[in-house]
Amino acid sequence: MKFAKALPIWPARLETAMNITGGFRAQLMDAEGNLPESCTVRVTASARYRLFVNGVFVGCGPAVSPHGYYRVDEWNVLNDEYATGRPSIVAIEAAGYNVNSFYTLDQPSFVQAEVLADGAVIAATGVTGAGGFEAFVLPDRVQKVPRYSFQRPFMEAYRLKPDMHRWRCDAETKPAEAAEVTVAEGKRLLPRGVNKPAFDAASPAAVVARGSVSQRDEALEPWRDRALTDIGPKLKGFTIDELELLPTDELGKLRTSWQEHCEPKLSGELHLEQHGAAILALDCNRTGFIGIAFRCEVPSRIALTFDEILTDGDVNHLRMDCSNVIYLECEPGAYDFETIEPYTLKYLKLIALEGSCTMTICTFREYANPDTDRAGFSCSDESLGAIFEAARESFRQNAVDNFTDCPSRERAGWLCDSFFTARVEADLTGDNVLEHNFFENFLLPERFEHLPEGMLPMCYPADHYDGTFIPNWALWFILQLEEFRDRGGDEQLIASLQPRVEALLSYFEGFRNEFGLLENLESWVFIEWSKANDFVKGINFPSNMLYAGALEAAARLYGIESYYDDAAMVKQMIRELSYDGSFYVDQAMEDADGVLEVTDNRTEVCQYYAAFFGIADPEEQRDWYMSLVHDFSPIRHADEPLLADISGIHPANAFIGYYLRMELLSQLGLAKQLIAEIKAFFSVMAERTGTLWEHNRTTASCNHGFASHVVRSLYRDGLGIASVDRKQQSVAIAFMDTGLEWCSGKLPTPEGPIELDWRVEGDELHYRLSAPQGYAVTIDNYSGKQLVTES
Repeated sequence: MKFAKALPIWPARLETAMNITGGFRAQLMDAEGNLPESCTVRVTASARYRLFVNGVFVGCGPAVSPHGYYRVDEWNVLNDEYATGRPSIVAIEAAGYNVNSFYTLDQPSFVQAEVLADGAVIAATGVTGAGGFEAFVLPDRVQKVPRYSFQRPFMEAYRLKPDMHRWRCDAETKPAEAAEVTVAEGKRLLPRGVNKPAFDAASPAAVVARGSVSQRDEALEPWRDRALTDIGPKLKGFTIDELELLPTDELGKLRTSWQEHCEPKLSGELHLEQHGAAILALDCNRTGFIGIAFRCEVPSRIALTFDEILTDGDVNHLRMDCSNVIYLECEPGAYDFETIEPYTLKYLKLIALEGSCTMTICTFREYANPDTDRAGFSCSDESLGAIFEAARESFRQNAVDNFTDCPSRERAGWLCDSFFTARVEADLTGDNVLEHNFFENFLLPERFEHLPEGMLPMCYPADHYDGTFIPNWALWFILQLEEFRDRGGDEQLIASLQPRVEALLSYFEGFRNEFGLLENLESWVFIEWSKANDFVKGINFPSNMLYAGALEAAARLYGIESYYDDAAMVKQMIRELSYDGSFYVDQAMEDADGVLEVTDNRTEVCQYYAAFFGIADPEEQRDWYMSLVHDFSPIRHADEPLLADISGIHPANAFIGYYLRMELLSQLGLAKQLIAEIKAFFSVMAERTGTLWEHNRTTASCNHGFASHVVRSLYRDGLGIASVDRKQQSVAIAFMDTGLEWCSGKLPTPEGPIELDWRVEGDELHYRLSAPQGYAVTIDNYSGKQLVTES
């Protein structure tokens, strides 16, 4: 990927300034001085851009890429899609953040763009005069504001004037004086690699509440998150003393009083007098760009706050320790405003802090994966269908250009999370283009700054200036890489990653003790959000179980026999030291005399690690397996007798404990119980937000990528598509006793969809199956019913 003429530019002397928004505009003419019938815009930037043609939104980007590389987008602009008449003006707005985060990288700001008509460049950045781009420092966005969160750059605050966007479509209007530009050194460029996002429009479905705000009587301590208090070399931003605005402090002094009755429909205009407030609701939790058209008769200040849920009937914009606030100062006039960054919400609260406003339109431009409609699932239990749709929605919002944990607080590409979400990409889209980009991003950097030699960052692309990493989480990279190969992943890419894998395993060699086990791992050893995280010092057995699994995966990937030997040794030592005759223990520590002592610290999640990584044996430890199935079931009845004494075993959390439990039930063929537990665990989430949550309660993100993994369980254990081998072009069907009356589904592959429908009629299971031409099909029947094939 390369540009024919364009050079990377930015307003002079501001390339490393924090939170500068640049505007870049080109007037289009072909070689004869005529407007083109259509054009292609090629563009990349650091850090984020959005593109307009004749004032109409076209798209935004770029896709995430590793340090020192930039992915290039190409937008094919047809005049009937984006404007009336031929393309005449291309405008680009770009936010240059220059701070470290988990979402965008701390690299000097630039924009590089060119416009082509019939293959000829008619405008390009870095060209002076005709055929070039004018540059501006856009004055409407306030620079010195707080970070949005510890994990993301700055919140959005604006000082608006009427016709502030006219420069995008009127060559005679300038947003500011034209800026001198600096041309940067050449950039290493990559193709986008993934499909462009879906920008579907949504609108609020209802007005949830109307009321007014007033000053609180009691004095409250102002909110002081680490994103405000820890600013310095390791977390870049503006200190509290440097801030021009701190909207969360003003909002923290307000209370809202709600009217007893509220018109539930959003019809026509919504007017707010000074101190008025209203909450609008989308149909479900969505991610995208918040847009409102409104007018102000007097100078006004407006706050838009938002969240995924309502807390005590109101929007708590600080619920996830991020500033879910958009702040607008407005002169009298009419405005059509849209955020430059995507946010996640179901509820939007408008507050007229000062003056008044009349909202005429509220829109929400989605930012989501465009390819998830290729799949389908339905069954006789409607709640499972709703869970599937909530999982699909969670995936499409967390798989735009990377596998993200959440599309809200972080937008970060975490290892381990990606292991589970990557499976869903294959199931819902039939492809692995995001996963290819994901691994390419880890491949290309020469090294990862601030981390030990060989270690992989816990999430990437991201900056980790504080040197924090999760050593055991890096092992999931190897496990996912093996599954990427099995999904038909790029063999050359896999081969190129062998040095990364070997360097990672070499890093762990330095932590192996006399038993061959990892001991005293450094930095942040993470098992899951439960008591298990308290037992990570010394020898942590779940981490060693994961280590053994990674060694085996590396051996299979690259044919290195010594990894098999090491894995066998680690697994045997875990069996000897960790299993106490009833359950697996989490931890062993040396006493004051250097003697190793196995503690009595036991957690539920440790048991699931033992099952998932093949430490336990289903035949030899049947009682242990049955205790996990029965005694730890979230749907067991209180009066049922226990099979084992489970006192002192600390319960698991959602991730990764419950997801490993689902794999355990599937491994044992207990589809009916698994389906029942899925319904019990996820139904409330699907009903309340239409997305699936980080935890089993609303204390954190209500939209998490890994949670979409329930798609795999519903296809495999509910529908019966047990496995698909895209490389060998084969599909295995396993009919189970699910307790369902009927089930139907479509799973895409590159060669076409696999479609399966079945229904139970008495002692018979009638089914209809179609697979792409050339796919070999095997069918196993564990349903207890006689199979009847229908054409």
